[in-house]
Amino acid sequence: MKIKAFKGFRPVASKVKSVASRPYDVLDSEEAREEAKGNPWSFLNVVKPEITLPPATDHYSMDVYEAGKNNFQKLVKEGVFVQDKEECLYIYELIMDGRSQNGIVACASVDDYMAGRIKKHELTRPDKEADRKNHVRISMMNAEPVFFAYPANKSLDNIVETIKQTKPVYSFTTDDNIQHRFWVVDKAEQIESIINAFEKIPATYVADGHHRTAAAALVGNDLRKENPGHTGEESYNYFLAVHFPDNQLAILDYNRVVKDLNGHTPKSFLDGLTAGFVVTKKGTEAYRPSRLHEFGMYLAGEWYALQAKPGMYDDHDAIGVLDVTIVSEKVLKPLLNIHDLRTDKRIDFVGGMRGLKELERRVDSGEMAVAFALYPVSMKQLIDIADSGKIMPPKTTWFEPKLRSGLVVHKF
Repeated sequence: MKIKAFKGFRPVASKVKSVASRPYDVLDSEEAREEAKGNPWSFLNVVKPEITLPPATDHYSMDVYEAGKNNFQKLVKEGVFVQDKEECLYIYELIMDGRSQNGIVACASVDDYMAGRIKKHELTRPDKEADRKNHVRISMMNAEPVFFAYPANKSLDNIVETIKQTKPVYSFTTDDNIQHRFWVVDKAEQIESIINAFEKIPATYVADGHHRTAAAALVGNDLRKENPGHTGEESYNYFLAVHFPDNQLAILDYNRVVKDLNGHTPKSFLDGLTAGFVVTKKGTEAYRPSRLHEFGMYLAGEWYALQAKPGMYDDHDAIGVLDVTIVSEKVLKPLLNIHDLRTDKRIDFVGGMRGLKELERRVDSGEMAVAFALYPVSMKQLIDIADSGKIMPPKTTWFEPKLRSGLVVHKF
C-alpha cells in the first residue's frame, strides 16, 4: 500500500478542543447547529457549513459548499489553523473505556482505491457521494479523514509505541469521556520506516467513510483529466485517512427499529416468528444477545430472545452467516414487508452507543412498533467479506470511538 506524508493544516494547541468536532454524518443539521452554537471555532462550521447559513438554505446548494471553504479560510486567517512547514505523518490515539487504538494519519492513494487494494464492504449512495464530492472539490481539501483498518503489523506497532513515548501535541478528553491524543511525526527516518512498512501490506479496509473515500477518488480523477501536465504526484492523487491495526478495533451492534407490524397483532407476529426462531420471553429487563444467530427483540413492553433455528442461515457463506442477513431475510421481508433497507421509510437504525434503552424509548413512545438488538459483526467477518468482493447489507457496522474532525486537514 502506498501512503504519503503531507503538510497538514492543524489547530493551535490552545484551541484544539474547541475546534474538534464529531464527524459530519453522525449529526443532523439541527443537532450540529445546536452543538456549534456560540463556538466560532467548531469544525462543524466547515464540515456541515449549512449551519452557518439561514435554516431554509438547501443543504446541497453550491452556497453551502462555498461557505465550508470560506469558513475554513477564516480559521486559517485568524490563526486558529496553521500549516506544518514540512511533510509529516501523524499518530492519533483514542482511548475509550480503557481501550486504546492507535491510528497512523497519512494520505492514502487514489490509485490504490481504484485498483481495489483499498477494500470496501458497503455500497455508496450517489446522492451522498455527490455531496461529499462537492465539498472536497469546492474547498480543494479533505476536511475529514476516513477510517481505515490494516492487518496488524508488529514493526508498525513498535514504531508507533516509540513515538508515543514523546509528549503529544494534543491531549484532551471530550464530553463523551473519550481521550484523544495526537503526535506529529516529523523525523525523516520514522516517516520512511512507516511508509516502507506499508509498502509490504497487501490491502487496507474502509471501516468508516465509504462516501468520503469514493468522493476523494472521484475528485482525484476529475483533476487528473483537467491537468494536461499530470504526473501522478500531485496532492489530489491522495486523500486523508487514519489507518488502525485491525486487532485494536471494536465493532458495536447496529440495531433495527420498525414503525409497524405490517398488519400483525403482537401475538400473530410472535406466532410468525416461531417458524424460524426459538422464541423465549425475557420480561421487561433489556436483553442483549450474547452470541451469533441470537437476537433481542422488544415488542409491546416485553423483551424476547430469538434463537435462529438450523437452516435459517448459511455458515459457509460470508453474507449468509451475518445476523443482519438473517433478520432481513427471515423477519423483515416475509413478516414485515420491508425489502429495501436503503429506501424503506418504515425502518430505522440505532447505533450501539445509544444502547438498548434507546430501542425501548422509541417503541414505548409509539414512534416504533418493534425493535431488534443484534450481535455485533466481527472484524474477521468484515475483512472476509471485503476480501471476497462481496458487500454487506446496509447499516451493519458501527465503530466506536469515532474520530474527531478538525485535528488535521489535507489541502490540495
